[in-house]
Amino acid sequence: MSWIREQELSFIERLTGNILKAGPMPKHVAFIMDGNRRFAQKAHVQRQEGHSQGFEKLAETLRWCLNLGIHEVTVYAFSIENFKRSKEEVDGLMELARQKFIRLLAEQENLEKHGVCIRVLGDLTLLPADLQQLIAKAVLATKAHNKCFLNVCFAYTSRHEIANAVKEMAWGVEQGLIKPSDVSEVLLSECLYSSNSPNPDLLIRTSGEVRLSDFLLWQTSYSCLVFQSVLWPEYSFWNLCEAVLQYQLSYRSLQKARDLHREGQALQQMEADRSCVAELLQHRGNGKPVDAQSRQRELLNYTASREERVRCFLNALQSGRIFHPVLWGSG
Repeated sequence: MSWIREQELSFIERLTGNILKAGPMPKHVAFIMDGNRRFAQKAHVQRQEGHSQGFEKLAETLRWCLNLGIHEVTVYAFSIENFKRSKEEVDGLMELARQKFIRLLAEQENLEKHGVCIRVLGDLTLLPADLQQLIAKAVLATKAHNKCFLNVCFAYTSRHEIANAVKEMAWGVEQGLIKPSDVSEVLLSECLYSSNSPNPDLLIRTSGEVRLSDFLLWQTSYSCLVFQSVLWPEYSFWNLCEAVLQYQLSYRSLQKARDLHREGQALQQMEADRSCVAELLQHRGNGKPVDAQSRQRELLNYTASREERVRCFLNALQSGRIFHPVLWGSG
């Protein structure tokens, strides 16, 4: 089964898609593909077959997303918590992943045609060595593609991701690359596995469960969350359209909340820089007053030096100087 199903929409599907595209469309959609095991039980087939059907539905959904102009998709493929399942099921999922990444390497021409860049986000050190190598080859093979992006969260939980980002910032401070005062919400976001992607506009969970299950907790603070009762292997184009419509109905309030949050972050950073400059000037001038022009000049210099420190630190992370090796999705 191909990673992207070659199938055109019907006339009514194209018409519906065009009507939806007249409104604001999500650029990045995240999926919690839940319900594979319940589908297998419902269809009286093995669990492994349910997971295989789930992958086929992903390939079909990616095609729908491309047709709707959605150029970035993130999927929750395997949680770190899933390692607690039976050995038989975990081994089956690892084997399914091997098959699909081997298939990906075999169909590079199709992926290049669509310009699909595959990123795998998570702590890949938890995976079998041969699967790590396959994933690395697949990511490198599509790294230069930039028309659309598929982020596969594998051996992933959001808490693990955030904890790893905090450890990386602590390492940066210990190494003298950044100062403790440089640590901020914005910097933590840059240290996440998903740092090369914008935050999802829309998050969809299937199967009727109304929880995030430790998926993209940081990134979806200002996303539209849609919970649908359909099991993932039974997901349809119309389910996706319903979710997009819910996003459009929430668009204005979401956009306002995002703008206010960005303004708040900028103000918080400015206040932090001013506080650092005031401390520096007080130490340097032994408490003597400093005129406003000199203070502004020092503030500009300090901001520039902070931005340069952060840039060098992030370059060091991208070069692999991090505590827990993971496969960063660079596109």
